[in-house]
Amino acid sequence: MQTEVIRIGGMNCMGCVNKVKTGLESIAGVKRADVSLEQKQVILQYDESETDPQQFRLAIRNAGFESIS
Repeated sequence: MQTEVIRIGGMNCMGCVNKVKTGLESIAGVKRADVSLEQKQVILQYDESETDPQQFRLAIRNAGFESIS
């Protein structure tokens, strides 16, 4: 199990948090996505044999937000 922390730009409400969380948790291999509005980041736990951080950044972008390295 791997952990990845990704900062997210553009979130300003709980609706944003839910949109990001739903998008990330729909990715195969993602076990947990803890999205924080206050810290503007997500902490992901995932199986590295099933997915990778590029998929997370794509899902964040598809949800309408920016992933910040």
